[in-house]
Amino acid sequence: MPLYQVIVLAIVQGLTEFLPISSTAHLHLTTWLLGWNAESLTFDITLHIGTLLALIVYFIGDWVQIVGQGLGLEVGHDGQLKQNRSLLWLLVIGTIPVGLAGLAFNKQADTTWRTPWVMGVMLIAVGVLMWAAEKSGLRQRDLSTLYLPDALAIGLAQALAVVPGTSRSGITISAGLFRNLDREAAARFSFLLATPAIAAAAAKALWDMHKAHELHSMLSAQFMVGVLVSAVTGWIVIAWFLHYLRRSSFKPFVIYRIAFGVLVLVLAAVKGA
Repeated sequence: MPLYQVIVLAIVQGLTEFLPISSTAHLHLTTWLLGWNAESLTFDITLHIGTLLALIVYFIGDWVQIVGQGLGLEVGHDGQLKQNRSLLWLLVIGTIPVGLAGLAFNKQADTTWRTPWVMGVMLIAVGVLMWAAEKSGLRQRDLSTLYLPDALAIGLAQALAVVPGTSRSGITISAGLFRNLDREAAARFSFLLATPAIAAAAAKALWDMHKAHELHSMLSAQFMVGVLVSAVTGWIVIAWFLHYLRRSSFKPFVIYRIAFGVLVLVLAAVKGA
């Protein structure tokens, strides 16, 4: 893949992975309309590693405290995390559903479900769900009051993210809002929960590259640039989005998802996809 295509798609990935608008749908639509071929193991691992690095760098302090407290150590100074010493195990439990969903539906997610029709419908459906979550959630709780039922509900929601067009952040933050978490707490837990899932996806992609004898491609300029661009863009988006949620609602993203979903369906009908 030419370097300019890698940069464009890495920016698209970084911008859309952490906003509740579906990175899969945006990447697919971009490559579909421009006639680019992004279906390669190297490109897949590039985006996974870039996304994972953005999460790890931004939340490294949280992870040190969460893991340390889960092992019985006194580390970190975040008040919400300090009051909930079981967060590590809640994250482990919450990750199980998406792991099982990935094992069960990975092939469908990469083939039969990866169509404009599925993505368009899911963009609209999850947009409506986000609107309902925004309207019904009481937003009275933070991470200090997050317990097993919350982790299970949000973890089950994350399992739906294997369906293209869903948006991992969109579906999990909505689940958190339905559980009456405030917007920032719901997003923060969503991103923490995404970290092991994305790490597992990256590990699988690395293993697939090893089996295909393609690990040498990780030394290319395209790979290095793609990882760097997606990681930096992703980090900026995480910081901006958490700041945004402290004072604003999901409404612009709901409108965008529904409009984008309708556009995808119209384009699919016109192009006969």
